[in-house]
Amino acid sequence: MRLSPIILAALTALAQPPEHDRRNTYIPDTKTEFPPPAFKSREAWETRAAQLRKQILSAAGLMPMPESHPLNPQVFGRIEKKDYSIEKVALESMPGYYLGGNLYRPSGSGRRPAVLSPHGHWTYGRLENSPNNSIPTRCINLARQGYVVFAYDMVGYNDTAQTPHSFGGKREQLWSFGPLGLQLWNSIRALDFLESLPDVDRERISMTGASGGGTQTFLLTAIDERVKVSAPVNMISAHMQGGSPCENAPGLRVGTSNVELGALMAPRPLLMVSATGDWTKNTPRVEFPAIQAIYALYDKAANVETVQYDFEHNYNQKSREAVYSFFGKRVLGKDEEIAEKSASIEKLQDMLVWHGRALPSNAVGYDQLFAQWVAASQRQAETTTDRQTLRERLAYAIGTEFVLPVQAFGSGDRLVLSRPGRGDRVPVRRAGPASRVIHLVVHPEGSDAALQTPQAQKFIQAGEQVLAIDAFQTGAAVEPRDRSGGYFLTFNRSDDANRVQDILTAISYLVLQSPQRIHLHGTGRAAIWCLFAAAVSEYPVALEADMAGFSGTDQEFIDQFFVPGIQRAGGLKAARRVLAN
Repeated sequence: MRLSPIILAALTALAQPPEHDRRNTYIPDTKTEFPPPAFKSREAWETRAAQLRKQILSAAGLMPMPESHPLNPQVFGRIEKKDYSIEKVALESMPGYYLGGNLYRPSGSGRRPAVLSPHGHWTYGRLENSPNNSIPTRCINLARQGYVVFAYDMVGYNDTAQTPHSFGGKREQLWSFGPLGLQLWNSIRALDFLESLPDVDRERISMTGASGGGTQTFLLTAIDERVKVSAPVNMISAHMQGGSPCENAPGLRVGTSNVELGALMAPRPLLMVSATGDWTKNTPRVEFPAIQAIYALYDKAANVETVQYDFEHNYNQKSREAVYSFFGKRVLGKDEEIAEKSASIEKLQDMLVWHGRALPSNAVGYDQLFAQWVAASQRQAETTTDRQTLRERLAYAIGTEFVLPVQAFGSGDRLVLSRPGRGDRVPVRRAGPASRVIHLVVHPEGSDAALQTPQAQKFIQAGEQVLAIDAFQTGAAVEPRDRSGGYFLTFNRSDDANRVQDILTAISYLVLQSPQRIHLHGTGRAAIWCLFAAAVSEYPVALEADMAGFSGTDQEFIDQFFVPGIQRAGGLKAARRVLAN
């Protein structure tokens, strides 16, 4: 796509460059109030939805999906009641890593609908039994109504304690190994288990959870269409995105919020349960209409419903009864209110998988589990031969986009580049006469330093054009950036990731000049930025980048090019394979 100089001039005249780079002035976090999303067409939404699903998978470390090893389910300790039963379950969701839970089954025979039941951040996890939230009561009632129900642990709770609930540092972030991804993987494997049961109708699987369990519900339903009906309770909010490590991972909500992520359930039936006493207080007038508008693009506005109650944060009896009734209508075909019946709650020790029992002999510790994750990631990257697949993984990890047209402001040898609608600001200096060959030179200290390099001077003296940029937080682009907000990297890209984007923005601008060839030159640490920019660029460039011994170790990435997920995406080897002739 190339625009004429007249059109480019017209675009430039329509606006002025941003005074400050929006990446330094708008820094969202878990409590930012996000505007409701709006889409004019189903096609526009589905394009966005496809991007969001990949963004979730990349942030969770599930792009590509890990290998699905045998679950080796252990189902035992049956407690038989008059109209339902309860069993203990242990699943080997990864080799040597065990997920615990309880299976609630209705009495009788035949294939039944099923419900996947994650819990939230209550003290007793899947065994919480309080007026505010009783997961056993919910599961027993659903079993009595005819569902097979699997209640399973979040990481670090109850039987699933081979990692804590909160873990990970910069090295883990390089490999996208964290509570959110591990928990989402456990949810996928829990669903694998549930649909494998001979008494489960795999075409009628639903899911519900509250708070952190609500987050798990809308994240799993976003990426896995095997869940046909869902009810995330007291979680989808435009102004609170979740305050736990299991709800936040680097890159997850860059440019988005839980409202869009929750809408990925469309057009499958969705119930949004909210409370006046927590962050879902605005649901009937803000979040619900926004999501319903997306359902309307499918002519399925009636498939999303909402109820709200005057309570604090909860999954109490009233909320549970709303879910029973919604599932009854959407799954069982019973258009009636379903009241909760009292339930006898078992002792904790009778429900725990490992109470009085040792973990299997092959059980791994935290360090072993992380090492296993790294080794599996390396195998997947090394066995991927398609360059476009490798490019896509790197692009999602870095969070880049190749945008045409790019807005250019100014004239002469000084410009400011900005992507339409992004508010970013990339100062540029040009030197040398216009030519068919253009050299883009990037220096870690900015454009002034870039133009003084022997490389740039040689190109100018040879009568070739040189473009030098102040990549993010370098040279004239240095500005204050508050990185202290909660889960900063969940909502904002790292400085190094933004630098790669700025190089791509400059390449996009140069493409519009119709050059015969773009040469990209990186000096010092900027060589690393340029290498990854060239790898993810949709326009081929000739790269010259002296990596100065950078070999792609974890510590080198932490020290010189910190981009969460970059190692999980294949790291330096993947970038070089993309660029190989």
